[in-house]
Amino acid sequence: MNKEKLIEQELNKMYPDARCELNYQKDYELLIATVLSAQCTDKRVNMVTKELWKKYDLKSLAHAPKKEIETIIHSVGSYTKKAGYLIEIANRLQKDYDGKVPNNREYLESLPGVGRKTCNVVLSNIFHIPAIAVDTHVERVSKRLSLAKENDSVNIVEKKLMKKFPKEIWSKLHHQLVLFGRYQCKAIHPECENCPFQEICKFYQKKI
Repeated sequence: MNKEKLIEQELNKMYPDARCELNYQKDYELLIATVLSAQCTDKRVNMVTKELWKKYDLKSLAHAPKKEIETIIHSVGSYTKKAGYLIEIANRLQKDYDGKVPNNREYLESLPGVGRKTCNVVLSNIFHIPAIAVDTHVERVSKRLSLAKENDSVNIVEKKLMKKFPKEIWSKLHHQLVLFGRYQCKAIHPECENCPFQEICKFYQKKI
C-alpha cells in the first residue's frame, strides 16, 4: 500500500465523520468565523461568535461601532484589525451581493482578512467545492508525513496535496488533517506512541 492510501485509510478510521468545528447557521457566519480563526482556536472563536450574533446580524454589523466589535472579539487576538475586517466584509456583502456570500473566489479573496485558506474553507463547506485549506495543522502534518518539503509555502503544500489525493476526498481530507493535527499530531508534545504513521513520519523517526 502506498503512503497516500495508508494516510487516507487511517484517517478514515480515526475521523470518519470529520467536519468543520466552527459553529455557524448562515453562510456569512462561517466566513466571519473563519476570518476570526486566524491565529486563534476554533473553540475560542465559537465562544466569541456566539456573543457577536446575539447582538448583530450582517446588516447591523455593517454599521456597528468598531469599539463595540473590538470589545466582543477581544479574546481572538489582533482584535483591532479583525474588527475592521468584519465591518468592511459586512458592508461589501450587503452592497455587492445583498448580504449573501457568493460562489466567487476572486471576489471573496478581495475581502479584507480573506486569503486563500479562508476562501477554501468557505467554498468547500458552503458550496461543496472540492478544496484543501492549508492551515497550521495541515501544513505541520503534511511536512511531518513527507507529503511536502520543510520549506514549502502553504500554497505549494496545497498543490502537492491536491496532486497526491483524489479530488473527491479533498474537503473531507482537509478536515481530517486539521483534526489529526489539532488533537494528536500537535506542534508541542505530539502523541506519537499510538500514531499509525510512525513508519512514515520524519518527526517520529528523528525522535527514536
